[in-house]
Amino acid sequence: MIVVSELRKQFSVRGNTLVAVNGVSFAVGNSEVYGLLGPNGAGKTTTLRMVMGLTEPDSGWVEIGGTRTDTDATGIRHQLGLISTNDGVYPWLSVREMLMYFADLYAVEPKIAESRLEELAELLAIGSFLDQRCSTLSTGQKQRVTLARGLMHDPPVMLLDEPTRGLDVVGSQTVFQFIELLKARGKSVLLSTHRLDEAERVCDRFGLLHHGTMRYEGTLGDLREQTGKTHLVDMFIELIREDRVGQTTLGKSD
Repeated sequence: MIVVSELRKQFSVRGNTLVAVNGVSFAVGNSEVYGLLGPNGAGKTTTLRMVMGLTEPDSGWVEIGGTRTDTDATGIRHQLGLISTNDGVYPWLSVREMLMYFADLYAVEPKIAESRLEELAELLAIGSFLDQRCSTLSTGQKQRVTLARGLMHDPPVMLLDEPTRGLDVVGSQTVFQFIELLKARGKSVLLSTHRLDEAERVCDRFGLLHHGTMRYEGTLGDLREQTGKTHLVDMFIELIREDRVGQTTLGKSD
């Protein structure tokens, strides 16, 4: 389980203060997929960077398994797995070498790493090219290797940042199956995506950020009750429309 409590981060931009994230809190349980969503500039990237320990919050903390970012940011990173839009493979290494390298980065014992590699090779169908250089792999093969990489240290929490961007239907389906695998293994999954149709398909709960604050949170049913809208895309459009109305009102008052 991952708990995010009252994260806040502000930046100085050309002499002005920009509050990127303002008191954001949420939790993701075991075997749960949580969609962290919002329009561009909502604060998603800054929130994810604070969760990963890459950006230090001005206040607030993240906790996984009793470890908190405000006391042990390195310990938090070792309990996270990250899958992003980049294929994340090293072309000069074989698949086996690369996966074992990532296991070593997280101090996984060699025997455990070898056993985990064989298990993931079967689960993700990468066994036939384990000893090929990554530079020779197809796009789909690289994708599966990237998914395996995120699990080599068996983290309790997985962060998926735009995992289907640039993928075709087959590649996207592989990601959906991977998410089901993560749930079956009891992982807490934090998903950030612009593909709202995909989010509706795979997420158990959602958090909709806007201007750095959590505007809506809950299941899709909860969000429908809160917003009066049926689909996530309609909720997004309403948030953007609020901005435009506010800007128009401000312009008239000037």
